[in-house]
Amino acid sequence: MAPFCPGVDPRYGPPVTIRVRTPRILWKALVTAATVALLSLLIGPNGAGATPASAASGESRPVYSYDHAIRESVWVDTRLDGDADGRTDRVAVDIVRPREPAQQGHRIPVIMDASPYYSCCGRGNESQKKTYDSKGRPVQFPLFYDNYFVPRGYAAVLVDLAGTNRSDGCIDIGGRSDIQSAKAVVDWLGGRGRAYSARTGGTPVAADWSNGRTGMIGKSWDATIANGVAATGVKNLKTIVPIAGISSWYDYYFAKGAPLYDSGPDALATAVESPEAQKRCAAMQRKLVEGAPRTGDWTGLWTERDYVRNAAKVRASVFMVHGMQDLNVRTRHAGRWWDALARHGVERKVWLSQTGHVDPFDYRRGAWVTTLHRWFDHYLMGYDNGIERAPMADIERAPGKWSTDVQWPAAGTKATTLRPRNGTAPGVGVLGTEPAPRGARAAFTDDPKLSEADWAADIDRSTPAKAGFSTGPLSAPLRLSGSGKVTVTVTPSTSTAHLSAVLVDLGPDTIRNYGAEGEGITTLTKRTCWGVGNKGDTGCFKETAADTQKVAHTVLSRGWADLGNYADDRKGRPLTPGKPYTITLDLAASDHIVPAGHRLALIVAGTDAGLIDPPSSRPKLTLDLRRTSAALPVTGGAPAFARATAGAARETVTDAPLDGIAPPRSIDRMPFAD
Repeated sequence: MAPFCPGVDPRYGPPVTIRVRTPRILWKALVTAATVALLSLLIGPNGAGATPASAASGESRPVYSYDHAIRESVWVDTRLDGDADGRTDRVAVDIVRPREPAQQGHRIPVIMDASPYYSCCGRGNESQKKTYDSKGRPVQFPLFYDNYFVPRGYAAVLVDLAGTNRSDGCIDIGGRSDIQSAKAVVDWLGGRGRAYSARTGGTPVAADWSNGRTGMIGKSWDATIANGVAATGVKNLKTIVPIAGISSWYDYYFAKGAPLYDSGPDALATAVESPEAQKRCAAMQRKLVEGAPRTGDWTGLWTERDYVRNAAKVRASVFMVHGMQDLNVRTRHAGRWWDALARHGVERKVWLSQTGHVDPFDYRRGAWVTTLHRWFDHYLMGYDNGIERAPMADIERAPGKWSTDVQWPAAGTKATTLRPRNGTAPGVGVLGTEPAPRGARAAFTDDPKLSEADWAADIDRSTPAKAGFSTGPLSAPLRLSGSGKVTVTVTPSTSTAHLSAVLVDLGPDTIRNYGAEGEGITTLTKRTCWGVGNKGDTGCFKETAADTQKVAHTVLSRGWADLGNYADDRKGRPLTPGKPYTITLDLAASDHIVPAGHRLALIVAGTDAGLIDPPSSRPKLTLDLRRTSAALPVTGGAPAFARATAGAARETVTDAPLDGIAPPRSIDRMPFAD
């Protein structure tokens, strides 16, 4: 059995028992007076649960009992009938909340995670699932949110999306049913919805213990739901913390018509639906198949699942977290969502790691819990702790080494046009600011067996499957911060063609091994506890360490497209062999410093094996270099690129911070260690 944490946070010492002989009536009076006095201190600036030390420390403290917390389940009416059974669907909502505020009639804020994974797949690095006792009451809540935050005066609320676990309805892959599953709960917590004590029948249940201030959090699909609910503009959703979340489901399955996966959303629905839902949701499955054709054409299904278009409705603050090497939910999702939120003035913060699809609890645990605590305390408890005035961005520069920026993308970043030219050998070209001469060409043939790693390894050799272009060794570090684009004019030899554009840092480095099973982390056997717990829910988790590898090059951004989408991002057309077409590939958001002595490279090729599916043919593609360019987010713009590429490369200082990369002046080191 895993160890479990005691009911008192060890930082504040063990409980002390004082025995005093006091008359019974006087004892009751003293207890009542003390309780009222204590709870008067426990109410934060906005009526949320806080602690006696809050006024001085500016943070909530673990003064409530986890063992005696209220554990309950309710079923919230979504006002939809997704499974067409003649009654509106109810979604299961499991709650853990401190008992003491409830006894005194004080209302508290909510941390909510709405997910389809609580019974099929589990949450977190250890795939934890919800568990229940013999009477159906919740016992284990996955992750640490309940263990850490309930003693600090928050309620932890976990929602089973429609069609999953103990909920009615059908999963619909980010559509109306998914979003309404969670939005209805936010409404109920704000006093605007209906809930019942049972899945069918039961008695009405009011969230009279909630002050209505709700924050949503979660990773992957859970983060996606948080994005989607925020995009409805729902009242009393004060903040969201999306970790590796999708911002548009089309971008999860396609990149300008190029398929990223060989199956559609119906397969994903089957993977998470409860057995009961699989029997009753055949109609929804058909809608998913029919609405998501493998042609890559945009349909109404994708419009419904594009949250970016509704970014103007977002009222909540956003603390976005994403791995820059996430090849599941690519960082295009983070970049598009971030840029849209910025255009509409949404208050926001971002962490960008070198990992793949990994929760920050598993690569920067102490700093993550501390930062998340401050974030929720500010936006849900109302404390003026300065978190909203802190640097906007934390970026991992090397495994476990972080820098901060006041804003992101970095101040002074400008789209800088770089152009490819031919070099001394076919396919081994030059990347700079000077345009290629008219008539300059570079050709390659799509080889679906090869990937970006193969292309980068052969950057300095003439190979038939790619065209590569690189700078000389840099004489100064060059930072790219944000999203870029690559525009190509290319002539295909067949009627179908897929394209890839890849940015590469050419030079030795030690990076997180994002391609391994742990996607940049190794899970250890030792456990540490976060918050408090009991035998049913310990609050203790396996520690992790960085999984690193030494490399000769690092891919820092990627983009793909079906050339048939040359005239319309949303609809493909057959190509005429021998005719040139111009198309722009969107590069995923990133933040990377190419150090002095390294080179920056652009590779243009066909199918990127393992990341996009191949076309029906193997075309030869001829680039018109004069009409090909890359608009890259260079910090400092064209002058910075000119400085970095001028003169001979200086020797890299191996004992300098960040593996020899000196941070630009706009970056401040983190004030705490990990």
